[in-house]
Amino acid sequence: MRAQRTVIIGGVAGGMSAATRLRRLDESMEIIVLERGGFVSFANCGLPYHVGGVIADRGALLLQTPQSLRARFAIDVRINTEATAIDPETQTVEIRDTQTGATSTLEYDELVLSPGARLRSTIDTGKVPAFALRTIDDMDAIIDALKDVELAGRRPRVAVIGAGFIGLEAVENLHQRGAAVTLVQSAAQVLGPLDIEMTAPIMAVLRDAGIDVRLSTTVLGGADGELILSDGSRVAADVAIIAPGVTPDTALAAAANLQLGDKGGIRVDASHRTSAPHIWAIGDAAMKTDAIDGGEVIVSMAGLANRHGREVADAIAGATIAAAPALGTGIVGVLGVTVAMTGWSERRARAAGRRIRVVHTHPMHHAGYYPGATQLAIKLVIDANDDQILGAQIVGRDGVDKRIDVIATAIAGGITASALTRLELAYAPQYASAKDPINLLGYVADNVRDGRTRTIQWHELEAAQLAGAVVVDVRSETEHTTAAIPGAVNLPLDHLRERHDELGDAAIIVHCQVGQRGHTAARLLAQLGHDVHNLDGGYLTWHAGTSMTTAAPTPAAPTPTAQRTEGAAA
Repeated sequence: MRAQRTVIIGGVAGGMSAATRLRRLDESMEIIVLERGGFVSFANCGLPYHVGGVIADRGALLLQTPQSLRARFAIDVRINTEATAIDPETQTVEIRDTQTGATSTLEYDELVLSPGARLRSTIDTGKVPAFALRTIDDMDAIIDALKDVELAGRRPRVAVIGAGFIGLEAVENLHQRGAAVTLVQSAAQVLGPLDIEMTAPIMAVLRDAGIDVRLSTTVLGGADGELILSDGSRVAADVAIIAPGVTPDTALAAAANLQLGDKGGIRVDASHRTSAPHIWAIGDAAMKTDAIDGGEVIVSMAGLANRHGREVADAIAGATIAAAPALGTGIVGVLGVTVAMTGWSERRARAAGRRIRVVHTHPMHHAGYYPGATQLAIKLVIDANDDQILGAQIVGRDGVDKRIDVIATAIAGGITASALTRLELAYAPQYASAKDPINLLGYVADNVRDGRTRTIQWHELEAAQLAGAVVVDVRSETEHTTAAIPGAVNLPLDHLRERHDELGDAAIIVHCQVGQRGHTAARLLAQLGHDVHNLDGGYLTWHAGTSMTTAAPTPAAPTPTAQRTEGAAA
């Protein structure tokens, strides 16, 4: 009689985490991993960085091999082996050797599906060689294609199709390698999960680096050395990188009549069980439980796949588990700018019908007086009914990662937006300010919650002006002259107390550069009897949003040193 056997389909993040955890829990179990590619347990998130030469050693990406996994964990890893069909009744998997074509049948006692995701769409690039960037083989093929052009004495011309995480990482690393890069994006913005005003710094660094960015554009085909775009233009391209986003790979599951979720992934219960006995699903192919509202959601994140791989092993070994919910916390670097997000965007919250408050701040990542301080753009989305944090987005050059992790932890721990004021965070001038950017977010959230300041969002300003509101710029005359919101009246904060009668009885919207002076002005005018709102996030947030939604935005004002300490209102 054979030992109890667990078969795992997929040998990268989730699958290998499940296999190695299961071995640590059960030495007697037979564990077989089927991987259709030629590599297992490789660092797929590092692939773009080898293309760009940042990770010089290709071998550093190969974390384990079938031989090392057999030696250390006694796991039977079968590469170049594709699962072609599942029979839940007989508890068998049909498999095919991708190199020889030989087929066979494999019995299982427990089956774990971790097939990952597939590209969301196919793109016809005609005669331009096109590659995805998802496997070691993809990476090798891209490098070979680039080398062919480089050896011919030419600078490679590369079109990256898709501006999500993978697409932007590809852009950065191709630029690092010296290629001329065109970025083609079907949507009207890069990084779709972000709210549009938060994409402005990304667009700025892309264009400053000479990246040819084509938004709201698709590829229709290609000829020798060029791609044909939907706007009628053509772009030179020796190579195309296809990165249109991914969707769960559910072909096997669907063919076996496993239940799928409304959004297309394999539906699982809290222990990662599918609708069929003895079949489990994890990773990019499986539905997740949303951490905000408890609904089904698709999240493709390596960290979550690894965590769920560990959990499914525990469940198979007999433990009672509850799957970790998904916040969708992610981070990406783009040409020196770091972009991070967690939870819901404002767009998603409004689409869900949530009553929300939004806070934008622009603090320095560490004390402004300490050399090297750089500015952050932070957005917090808050449930207006209970002050719970729904999500956050942060863009900046330094200090982004630790702030997004604090907010993700706060969400997981049920800490409210206003309670961010009470977090005791590490401080020294080279690392933070005495009032950390996270604390400052809390101060603003607290002021808005308690009605001490009423705010208006950048995308609400035009309608308010049309309704008769007067926009008052409380910055200095120099700042106002340099760049101003159309129609705004300049009345500097230091003169406001003596001159407020000039504003009359109309509704007033005050603004400064980032929001702090605006808060002070709003408090002053409200106590003097005016109907007043503060423009959340100030001119910088308004400019970021309008620059992404209008053809000819007002130029951004420089941030003088004296103003760079402006953060949220205390």
